[in-house]
Amino acid sequence: MKTKPRIVIIFTGGTIASKLDMAWGGVVPSLTGGEILSHIPDVHNVAEIIVHEYGTFPGPHITPERMLQISSIASEYLRQDGVDGVVVTHGTDTLEETAYFLDLTLASDKPVVVIGAMRNSSEPDWDGPRNLRDAVTLAAHHKARGLGVMVCLGGDILAASEASKTDTSDVETFDSLNFGPLGRITNGHVLIHRQPLRREFVSVVSISVFVPLLRCFAGMDATLIDASVNANAKGIVIEAFGVGNVTPPVYYALRNVIERGLPVVLVSRCPVGRVEHLYAYEGAGRQLHDAGVIFADYMSGEKARIKLICQLSTGLSIDEIRQSFEWVDAMEEVN
Repeated sequence: MKTKPRIVIIFTGGTIASKLDMAWGGVVPSLTGGEILSHIPDVHNVAEIIVHEYGTFPGPHITPERMLQISSIASEYLRQDGVDGVVVTHGTDTLEETAYFLDLTLASDKPVVVIGAMRNSSEPDWDGPRNLRDAVTLAAHHKARGLGVMVCLGGDILAASEASKTDTSDVETFDSLNFGPLGRITNGHVLIHRQPLRREFVSVVSISVFVPLLRCFAGMDATLIDASVNANAKGIVIEAFGVGNVTPPVYYALRNVIERGLPVVLVSRCPVGRVEHLYAYEGAGRQLHDAGVIFADYMSGEKARIKLICQLSTGLSIDEIRQSFEWVDAMEEVN
């Protein structure tokens, strides 16, 4: 008879699995899951652990195709009656993208927690063991059910749909800048304060599209947009200025993209706030929205790209994509 929750840990690499390797001349991921767990033997008091060794990939080596593989592995475990939750260890450079990919593609109400570390195992203040212990504690907790995929580093519990890496080296680098954490883990106690803003599911079976993420800058012209179209992009995510404005050449280039039947999703390059079609000058939000650009509310560029890739890979129409991104405006119109 099972007396403790059963938690699967999918080890994928990253700094949490890294150590100084003189042969490489620096820090590289090389630790197995068992080696990491050997530093926190008390975690077995929290849950029965099942180890799945996916790989020792640094964050920048994770691709959407690998995200889909990790999602498929997690989904198989989550369907098992004897599994209560899943933890995924990951490099922090792309952690927010994989976490959001999982949030979009996993339909289970069982907890899924994505974690990493900002210090490697060769450093005296390695934060990997604490983060992994917290993740197992969270995944095993009944209050974590139904919250979607979560990110948990430095004690903060964040919705994967809201979490962003905000500092290059601080151990509490992940934050939900617009809405704050879902809760915290303090001395092994899980405290949940709120629900995620929104959850949605996309059934993805393959990744087959190229979607670039472009960032506006002063004086930007059509060069990068034209190059993306020539590289067979199936959609474009553009990080606009401020509340949602671009340069005139970018505006006309994006209109041409839309006339080709490709979706263009707009976010702000600002880390806080939502995009709105407020200004009406040449290249401003009103003109962009009237031209058919999709406004992604509070979403970051990284997440908007992941979402658009998933939606295009499942064959959603542009109208369906627009409804998914502009759900806040749609609710206001209904009300």
